[in-house]
Amino acid sequence: MRTEGRTLALPPTMAQESQFTRRRFLGATLGAAALAPLPQAVLAQGAPRPAGRAERLAAELYSQLTAPQREAVCFPYDSPLRARVDNFWFVTPQRLAAFYSPDQQRLAHDIFMALHSEEYGPTVMKQVLHDGVRNDFAASTTIAFFGTPESGRFQMVLTAHHCTRRVGGDAGVAFGGPIFYGHFHERFHERADHPGNVYWYQARRANAVYQMLDGRQRGLALIDGDRRDRGTATVRLAGRAAGLPGIPMSEMSRDQHDEVRRVLADLTLPFRREDAADALRMIDAGFNDMHLAFYASRDIGGDGVWDVWQLEGPDMVWFFNGEPHVHVWAHVRQKV
Repeated sequence: MRTEGRTLALPPTMAQESQFTRRRFLGATLGAAALAPLPQAVLAQGAPRPAGRAERLAAELYSQLTAPQREAVCFPYDSPLRARVDNFWFVTPQRLAAFYSPDQQRLAHDIFMALHSEEYGPTVMKQVLHDGVRNDFAASTTIAFFGTPESGRFQMVLTAHHCTRRVGGDAGVAFGGPIFYGHFHERFHERADHPGNVYWYQARRANAVYQMLDGRQRGLALIDGDRRDRGTATVRLAGRAAGLPGIPMSEMSRDQHDEVRRVLADLTLPFRREDAADALRMIDAGFNDMHLAFYASRDIGGDGVWDVWQLEGPDMVWFFNGEPHVHVWAHVRQKV
Protein backbone atom coordinates (compact mmCIF):
# COMPACT_ATOMS: atom_id res chain seq x y z
CA MET A 1 0.00 0.00 0.00
CA ARG A 2 1.24 3.51 -0.81
CA THR A 3 0.81 6.26 1.79
CA GLU A 4 2.73 9.47 1.15
CA GLY A 5 5.50 7.66 -0.68
CA ARG A 6 5.77 4.81 1.84
CA THR A 7 4.83 1.20 1.25
CA LEU A 8 2.68 -0.59 3.81
CA ALA A 9 3.93 -4.16 3.84
CA LEU A 10 3.26 -7.05 6.16
CA PRO A 11 6.17 -7.45 8.60
CA PRO A 12 8.19 -10.57 7.77
CA THR A 13 7.56 -12.05 11.21
CA MET A 14 3.80 -11.82 10.66
CA ALA A 15 3.95 -13.20 7.14
CA GLN A 16 6.18 -16.06 8.22
CA GLU A 17 4.07 -16.90 11.31
CA SER A 18 6.66 -16.57 14.06
CA GLN A 19 6.97 -19.88 15.90
CA PHE A 20 8.42 -18.11 18.95
CA THR A 21 5.42 -15.82 19.26
CA ARG A 22 2.99 -18.72 18.90
CA ARG A 23 4.73 -20.74 21.61
CA ARG A 24 4.69 -17.73 23.93
CA PHE A 25 0.96 -17.11 23.43
CA LEU A 26 -0.08 -20.78 23.40
CA GLY A 27 1.71 -21.33 26.70
CA ALA A 28 -0.56 -18.71 28.24
CA THR A 29 -3.65 -20.81 27.47
CA LEU A 30 -2.78 -23.56 29.95
CA GLY A 31 -4.98 -23.80 33.00
CA ALA A 32 -7.81 -21.85 31.38
CA ALA A 33 -11.24 -21.46 32.90
CA ALA A 34 -14.43 -22.62 31.10
CA LEU A 35 -16.66 -20.46 28.89
CA ALA A 36 -20.40 -19.73 29.18
CA PRO A 37 -22.95 -17.48 27.48
CA LEU A 38 -23.71 -14.00 28.80
CA PRO A 39 -26.34 -11.41 27.87
CA GLN A 40 -25.93 -9.75 24.50
CA ALA A 41 -27.80 -6.42 24.64
CA VAL A 42 -25.35 -4.70 26.98
CA LEU A 43 -21.86 -5.82 27.98
CA ALA A 44 -22.28 -7.66 31.28
CA GLN A 45 -20.69 -6.16 34.37
CA GLY A 46 -18.14 -8.13 36.38
CA ALA A 47 -14.84 -7.53 38.14
CA PRO A 48 -12.71 -4.83 36.48
CA ARG A 49 -9.94 -5.93 34.16
CA PRO A 50 -6.39 -5.54 35.49
CA ALA A 51 -4.96 -2.14 34.62
CA GLY A 52 -2.08 -1.99 32.15
CA ARG A 53 -0.37 0.92 30.46
CA ALA A 54 -3.33 1.57 28.13
CA GLU A 55 -5.75 1.69 31.08
CA ARG A 56 -3.52 4.10 33.02
CA LEU A 57 -3.25 6.37 30.00
CA ALA A 58 -7.03 6.24 29.47
CA ALA A 59 -7.59 7.31 33.09
CA GLU A 60 -5.11 10.15 32.57
CA LEU A 61 -6.91 11.28 29.42
CA TYR A 62 -10.24 11.14 31.24
CA SER A 63 -8.82 13.33 34.01
CA GLN A 64 -7.86 15.98 31.44
CA LEU A 65 -11.35 16.32 29.95
CA THR A 66 -13.00 19.70 30.29
CA ALA A 67 -16.61 20.05 31.38
CA PRO A 68 -17.89 20.52 27.79
CA GLN A 69 -15.87 17.49 26.67
CA ARG A 70 -17.29 15.32 29.45
CA GLU A 71 -20.80 16.36 28.56
CA ALA A 72 -20.24 15.28 24.94
CA VAL A 73 -18.23 12.06 25.21
CA CYS A 74 -18.89 10.51 28.65
CA PHE A 75 -21.71 8.03 29.30
CA PRO A 76 -22.92 5.70 32.07
CA TYR A 77 -21.05 2.42 32.23
CA ASP A 78 -24.18 0.42 31.41
CA SER A 79 -25.05 2.50 28.32
CA PRO A 80 -26.09 0.30 25.37
CA LEU A 81 -23.69 2.35 23.25
CA ARG A 82 -20.80 0.56 24.96
CA ALA A 83 -21.89 -2.76 23.44
CA ARG A 84 -21.85 -1.53 19.85
CA VAL A 85 -19.31 -2.60 17.24
CA ASP A 86 -19.26 -2.08 13.48
CA ASN A 87 -16.93 -1.88 10.51
CA PHE A 88 -17.20 1.89 9.92
CA TRP A 89 -18.74 3.97 12.68
CA PHE A 90 -17.91 6.67 15.18
CA VAL A 91 -18.82 6.17 18.82
CA THR A 92 -19.21 9.97 19.14
CA PRO A 93 -19.32 12.65 16.44
CA GLN A 94 -16.33 14.57 17.78
CA ARG A 95 -13.06 13.73 15.98
CA LEU A 96 -9.87 13.97 17.99
CA ALA A 97 -8.43 16.69 15.74
CA ALA A 98 -11.37 19.03 16.17
CA PHE A 99 -12.39 18.47 19.78
CA TYR A 100 -9.30 17.64 21.83
CA SER A 101 -6.11 19.46 22.72
CA PRO A 102 -2.77 18.39 21.18
CA ASP A 103 -1.78 16.74 24.47
CA GLN A 104 -5.07 14.83 24.58
CA GLN A 105 -4.60 13.74 20.97
CA ARG A 106 -1.13 12.42 21.79
CA LEU A 107 -2.53 10.48 24.72
CA ALA A 108 -5.19 8.88 22.50
CA HIS A 109 -2.49 7.89 20.01
CA ASP A 110 -0.36 6.38 22.78
CA ILE A 111 -3.38 4.47 24.12
CA PHE A 112 -4.01 2.93 20.72
CA MET A 113 -0.39 1.86 20.38
CA ALA A 114 -0.41 0.40 23.90
CA LEU A 115 -3.28 -1.91 22.89
CA HIS A 116 -1.10 -3.57 20.24
CA SER A 117 2.06 -5.63 20.27
CA GLU A 118 5.40 -3.95 19.76
CA GLU A 119 6.00 -6.14 16.71
CA TYR A 120 2.82 -5.28 14.83
CA GLY A 121 1.53 -2.04 16.36
CA PRO A 122 3.18 0.16 13.72
CA THR A 123 1.66 -1.92 10.91
CA VAL A 124 -1.80 -1.71 12.49
CA MET A 125 -1.40 2.06 12.84
CA LYS A 126 -0.47 2.36 9.15
CA GLN A 127 -3.64 0.43 8.28
CA VAL A 128 -5.76 2.84 10.34
CA LEU A 129 -4.05 5.82 8.70
CA HIS A 130 -4.50 4.41 5.19
CA ASP A 131 -8.20 3.68 5.70
CA GLY A 132 -8.85 6.94 7.52
CA VAL A 133 -8.83 10.65 6.64
CA ARG A 134 -5.76 12.32 5.11
CA ASN A 135 -3.40 9.77 6.68
CA ASP A 136 -4.17 11.54 9.98
CA PHE A 137 -5.00 9.55 13.14
CA ALA A 138 -6.57 12.52 14.93
CA ALA A 139 -8.77 13.41 11.95
CA SER A 140 -9.92 9.80 11.59
CA THR A 141 -10.66 8.79 15.18
CA THR A 142 -13.32 9.29 17.84
CA ILE A 143 -13.45 8.16 21.47
CA ALA A 144 -15.98 7.81 24.27
CA PHE A 145 -15.77 7.05 27.98
CA PHE A 146 -18.14 4.85 29.97
CA GLY A 147 -18.20 5.07 33.75
CA THR A 148 -15.35 6.63 35.72
CA PRO A 149 -11.86 5.40 36.70
CA GLU A 150 -12.47 6.01 40.38
CA SER A 151 -15.63 3.85 40.40
CA GLY A 152 -13.81 0.76 39.09
CA ARG A 153 -16.37 0.53 36.26
CA PHE A 154 -14.63 2.24 33.37
CA GLN A 155 -14.01 1.74 29.68
CA MET A 156 -12.74 3.89 26.84
CA VAL A 157 -13.89 2.97 23.32
CA LEU A 158 -11.93 4.12 20.26
CA THR A 159 -13.41 3.94 16.77
CA ALA A 160 -12.35 4.71 13.21
CA HIS A 161 -12.82 3.21 9.76
CA HIS A 162 -12.07 -0.51 10.11
CA CYS A 163 -11.35 -0.11 13.82
CA THR A 164 -13.15 -0.67 17.12
CA ARG A 165 -10.91 -1.02 20.19
CA ARG A 166 -11.59 -1.01 23.92
CA VAL A 167 -9.57 -0.05 27.00
CA GLY A 168 -10.63 -1.32 30.39
CA GLY A 169 -13.99 -2.93 31.02
CA ASP A 170 -14.71 -6.20 32.79
CA ALA A 171 -12.51 -9.20 33.48
CA GLY A 172 -13.65 -12.34 31.71
CA VAL A 173 -14.25 -10.49 28.44
CA ALA A 174 -11.32 -10.62 26.04
CA PHE A 175 -10.29 -7.26 24.56
CA GLY A 176 -12.86 -5.61 26.87
CA GLY A 177 -15.71 -6.68 24.56
CA PRO A 178 -16.40 -7.12 20.84
CA ILE A 179 -13.76 -5.64 18.56
CA PHE A 180 -13.37 -5.07 14.84
CA TYR A 181 -10.39 -4.76 12.54
CA GLY A 182 -10.18 -4.63 8.76
CA HIS A 183 -8.34 -3.27 5.77
CA PHE A 184 -8.53 -2.64 2.06
CA HIS A 185 -5.33 -2.00 0.21
CA GLU A 186 -5.39 -0.88 -3.41
CA ARG A 187 -9.14 -0.98 -4.02
CA PHE A 188 -12.51 -1.72 -2.40
CA HIS A 189 -12.98 -4.98 -4.34
CA GLU A 190 -9.72 -6.77 -3.71
CA ARG A 191 -8.23 -9.42 -5.96
CA ALA A 192 -8.21 -13.08 -4.96
CA ASP A 193 -4.76 -12.90 -3.38
CA HIS A 194 -5.54 -9.63 -1.52
CA PRO A 195 -2.15 -8.05 -2.35
CA GLY A 196 -0.86 -5.77 0.40
CA ASN A 197 -3.69 -6.51 2.83
CA VAL A 198 -2.35 -6.40 6.38
CA TYR A 199 -4.71 -9.10 7.68
CA TRP A 200 -4.94 -11.51 4.74
CA TYR A 201 -2.25 -13.66 6.37
CA GLN A 202 -4.96 -14.80 8.81
CA ALA A 203 -7.07 -16.28 6.02
CA ARG A 204 -4.02 -18.02 4.55
CA ARG A 205 -3.43 -19.62 7.95
CA ALA A 206 -7.05 -20.79 8.27
CA ASN A 207 -6.96 -22.20 4.76
CA ALA A 208 -3.93 -24.26 5.79
CA VAL A 209 -6.25 -26.08 8.19
CA TYR A 210 -8.73 -26.70 5.39
CA GLN A 211 -5.96 -28.30 3.34
CA MET A 212 -5.38 -30.77 6.18
CA LEU A 213 -8.99 -31.99 6.11
CA ASP A 214 -9.99 -35.16 4.28
CA GLY A 215 -12.95 -35.33 1.90
CA ARG A 216 -15.54 -36.12 4.57
CA GLN A 217 -14.24 -33.40 6.86
CA ARG A 218 -14.28 -30.85 4.05
CA GLY A 219 -17.91 -31.74 3.45
CA LEU A 220 -18.64 -30.77 7.05
CA ALA A 221 -16.51 -27.64 7.02
CA LEU A 222 -17.55 -26.09 3.69
CA ILE A 223 -20.90 -24.25 3.81
CA ASP A 224 -22.98 -23.51 0.71
CA GLY A 225 -24.84 -20.68 2.47
CA ASP A 226 -23.69 -17.14 3.11
CA ARG A 227 -22.32 -15.20 6.07
CA ARG A 228 -22.17 -11.41 6.09
CA ASP A 229 -21.59 -8.44 8.37
CA ARG A 230 -24.61 -7.39 10.44
CA GLY A 231 -23.21 -4.77 12.76
CA THR A 232 -23.19 -5.71 16.43
CA ALA A 233 -25.31 -8.79 15.65
CA THR A 234 -22.35 -10.20 13.71
CA VAL A 235 -20.69 -11.19 16.98
CA ARG A 236 -23.77 -12.27 18.93
CA LEU A 237 -22.71 -15.32 20.92
CA ALA A 238 -24.62 -18.55 20.30
CA GLY A 239 -24.51 -19.84 23.88
CA ARG A 240 -24.60 -23.42 22.57
CA ALA A 241 -22.37 -25.91 20.79
CA ALA A 242 -25.03 -27.90 18.96
CA GLY A 243 -26.05 -26.74 15.49
CA LEU A 244 -23.20 -24.33 14.86
CA PRO A 245 -22.04 -24.13 11.23
CA GLY A 246 -18.97 -26.02 10.09
CA ILE A 247 -16.94 -28.95 11.34
CA PRO A 248 -16.87 -29.51 15.11
CA MET A 249 -13.53 -30.06 16.78
CA SER A 250 -14.74 -33.54 17.77
CA GLU A 251 -14.52 -34.51 14.06
CA MET A 252 -10.90 -33.40 13.76
CA SER A 253 -7.66 -35.16 14.63
CA ARG A 254 -5.07 -34.11 17.19
CA ASP A 255 -2.69 -32.71 14.60
CA GLN A 256 -5.55 -30.71 13.09
CA HIS A 257 -6.39 -29.38 16.57
CA ASP A 258 -2.78 -28.31 16.98
CA GLU A 259 -2.95 -26.39 13.71
CA VAL A 260 -6.20 -24.67 14.74
CA ARG A 261 -4.49 -23.56 17.95
CA ARG A 262 -1.61 -22.16 15.92
CA VAL A 263 -4.11 -20.25 13.78
CA LEU A 264 -5.71 -18.82 16.91
CA ALA A 265 -2.30 -17.66 18.14
CA ASP A 266 -1.70 -15.99 14.78
CA LEU A 267 -5.05 -14.19 14.99
CA THR A 268 -3.92 -12.53 18.23
CA LEU A 269 -0.46 -11.46 17.00
CA PRO A 270 -1.39 -7.77 16.43
CA PHE A 271 -2.60 -7.26 20.02
CA ARG A 272 -0.77 -6.59 23.26
CA ARG A 273 0.49 -9.69 25.05
CA GLU A 274 -1.97 -9.67 27.95
CA ASP A 275 -5.01 -9.36 25.68
CA ALA A 276 -3.73 -12.11 23.39
CA ALA A 277 -3.07 -14.40 26.35
CA ASP A 278 -6.52 -13.73 27.85
CA ALA A 279 -8.28 -14.45 24.57
CA LEU A 280 -6.36 -17.67 23.96
CA ARG A 281 -6.94 -18.87 27.53
CA MET A 282 -10.68 -18.27 27.27
CA ILE A 283 -10.94 -19.90 23.85
CA ASP A 284 -8.86 -22.91 24.86
CA ALA A 285 -11.18 -23.62 27.79
CA GLY A 286 -14.04 -24.15 25.31
CA PHE A 287 -11.93 -25.47 22.45
CA ASN A 288 -13.73 -28.82 22.13
CA ASP A 289 -17.06 -27.03 21.53
CA MET A 290 -15.77 -24.92 18.65
CA HIS A 291 -16.70 -25.29 14.98
CA LEU A 292 -14.70 -24.20 11.94
CA ALA A 293 -16.64 -23.08 8.85
CA PHE A 294 -15.65 -21.94 5.37
CA TYR A 295 -18.19 -20.24 3.09
CA ALA A 296 -18.00 -21.24 -0.57
CA SER A 297 -20.45 -18.73 -2.05
CA ARG A 298 -18.11 -15.72 -1.82
CA ASP A 299 -14.83 -17.18 -3.06
CA ILE A 300 -13.06 -14.33 -4.89
CA GLY A 301 -11.66 -15.62 -8.17
CA GLY A 302 -13.08 -19.11 -7.63
CA ASP A 303 -9.64 -20.31 -6.55
CA GLY A 304 -10.74 -22.50 -3.64
CA VAL A 305 -8.87 -20.30 -1.16
CA TRP A 306 -11.81 -19.42 1.04
CA ASP A 307 -12.14 -15.68 1.66
CA VAL A 308 -14.92 -16.00 4.24
CA TRP A 309 -14.55 -18.27 7.29
CA GLN A 310 -15.08 -18.35 11.02
CA LEU A 311 -14.28 -20.10 14.27
CA GLU A 312 -17.26 -20.23 16.62
CA GLY A 313 -18.13 -21.75 19.97
CA PRO A 314 -20.81 -21.16 22.59
CA ASP A 315 -18.92 -18.17 23.96
CA MET A 316 -16.68 -16.98 21.16
CA VAL A 317 -16.83 -16.00 17.53
CA TRP A 318 -13.97 -14.94 15.28
CA PHE A 319 -15.46 -14.13 11.89
CA PHE A 320 -13.21 -13.32 8.93
CA ASN A 321 -15.06 -11.75 6.00
CA GLY A 322 -12.63 -11.31 3.13
CA GLU A 323 -15.07 -10.27 0.40
CA PRO A 324 -14.97 -7.63 -1.07
CA HIS A 325 -12.09 -6.78 1.30
CA VAL A 326 -11.12 -7.83 4.79
CA HIS A 327 -13.47 -7.31 7.75
CA VAL A 328 -12.75 -9.23 10.96
CA TRP A 329 -15.04 -9.46 13.99
CA ALA A 330 -14.06 -10.99 17.35
CA HIS A 331 -15.98 -11.56 20.57
CA VAL A 332 -14.66 -13.86 23.32
CA ARG A 333 -15.94 -14.46 26.86
CA GLN A 334 -15.34 -16.87 29.70
CA LYS A 335 -17.71 -18.53 32.15
CA VAL A 336 -18.55 -16.51 35.26
